[in-house]
Amino acid sequence: MTSLPLRDRVRRRAGAVVVDNFFRGAGRLSSALPAARPHPHAVERLRDLPYVDSGDRLHLLDVWRPLRTSPLADPRTGRLPAILYVHGGGFRMLDKDTHWLPGLVFARRGYVVVVPSYRLAPADPFPAPLQDVAAAWRWTLENADRYGIDTGRLAIAGESAGANLATALTLCTVERRPEPWAAEVYDAGVVPRATLPAMGLLQVSDPKRFQRRKGLSPWLSDRVEEVAEAYLPDPAGHDLADPLLVLESDRAFARPLPPFHACCGTADPLLDDTRRLAAALDRRGVEHRVSYWPGGIHAFHMFVFQRDARALWREILAFTNQHVAGVDHPVRPLPWVPPIP
Repeated sequence: MTSLPLRDRVRRRAGAVVVDNFFRGAGRLSSALPAARPHPHAVERLRDLPYVDSGDRLHLLDVWRPLRTSPLADPRTGRLPAILYVHGGGFRMLDKDTHWLPGLVFARRGYVVVVPSYRLAPADPFPAPLQDVAAAWRWTLENADRYGIDTGRLAIAGESAGANLATALTLCTVERRPEPWAAEVYDAGVVPRATLPAMGLLQVSDPKRFQRRKGLSPWLSDRVEEVAEAYLPDPAGHDLADPLLVLESDRAFARPLPPFHACCGTADPLLDDTRRLAAALDRRGVEHRVSYWPGGIHAFHMFVFQRDARALWREILAFTNQHVAGVDHPVRPLPWVPPIP
């Protein structure tokens, strides 16, 4: 970045400030909406549980779970299917508190939802965020009894940068790697029942590929490149930062990959990564559903006042019901919006 002309450096910095403040502000403001309160939806939110004993506020997570008897409960044990949800934010911003919506939506539907914060770049670049997500996965398994989680019905989901981390974590469950923290994930012996990477930046290296293929505007190209520079300052030899390249390779895994659900809007600059993911899963013979939403911008599903956002959530819930919970149950309407036929 230091080699860029002054005008480009100013443009990039100004763009980063605008985008970062917008998403941080939107997340904080939306969490104050009356509809974000869990109890009117018969949901409880257990806040600020440490999953790493560090004293760092970014090593805290929330557990969302239904207060009423869930139709998804195992009739023998009463345990519920669960989802580890990994927030997005370009590896550089946001946290569990800005991502209350997935916790609420899935918990209303009868799931236990674990939503961790994690360390952020550039202060903590790769592999720190992935190490933290791996620690949150192990915490979920170790605390399954306490929170009524059925570890045989556990999924990993995330959007944007969280989709990258969710996919990389899934790879750690099917292949024993040399990194001690990754090996611990594999040795835990649990592969998710499904992985749901939404609108993901699935290859962090070579951020200029979008510019070469699509001719992105300088403003959009800046956003992608600043993510790569912050998260992966040394792109050599870090395949878990590029889980898409691992899936596109001929590498065989010790355990089968789970079914995938992926989605992306056609106006999302990251669209190509979802298309490549679909092709890689198809070549490997992995069960998957990938949907493309005309005109959808990046992370449009978080704006649930939009019809397509609500439709996408219905699709996601139907997929998790089938592949994670193992049931076929009608989906209830999302909070604060009228039912949709």
